[in-house]
Amino acid sequence: MADERDDAAAEVPDARLYGGYRDLARAQRRGLDYEITVVRRPSSRVAIIAPHGGGIEDGTSEFARRLAGEDFNLYLFEGLRPSHNYRALHLTSHRFDEPLCLRLLVDMDSVVAVHGCDGAEATVLLGGRDTQLRDPLALALEAAGVAAASSGHRFPATNPANICNRGASGRGVQLELPHSLRRPPSGEVIAEVVRTALCRQVARTGTG
Repeated sequence: MADERDDAAAEVPDARLYGGYRDLARAQRRGLDYEITVVRRPSSRVAIIAPHGGGIEDGTSEFARRLAGEDFNLYLFEGLRPSHNYRALHLTSHRFDEPLCLRLLVDMDSVVAVHGCDGAEATVLLGGRDTQLRDPLALALEAAGVAAASSGHRFPATNPANICNRGASGRGVQLELPHSLRRPPSGEVIAEVVRTALCRQVARTGTG
């Protein structure tokens, strides 16, 4: 049985070999293997994105939706395949150049990308080039009793090509959430903490 599963996975194109979205779109079909959702809020210049949503990194779409609420722009790239979503559709963040996402981000002052990561440690790992937003979000999480790290981890997300850094400012924030922190009930609580801190920061800086 294990050999059969391995053989089935081997037949699925490996997204790590893709140079960008164009390669992925040649191998996978929108509406069948994946779907894209864009929700624009004309009064906002903040975008919440889940580039590995649906079955790729489960729980990230739901977390992003809660974080965006009715206030912030939302982008979801969601895996729909019955299996092997991660292998087939996980386009590395610094190669994620899906046109609808880039079109949304070009006008955004702030971008927050939601990702899922492996690991048993219940810690939110924050990265990205926007330290003026990243660090207050980390402090808000810690104040709410949620372990958070904004440096010294394996997901710094400082590459300018990382999709979280593709907004108008060239700086964004990446949230890496282990499974236990992106699914209910913890995910709902953490999303609300981040959302409250984000709204406060946007109001303070006037970047909203």
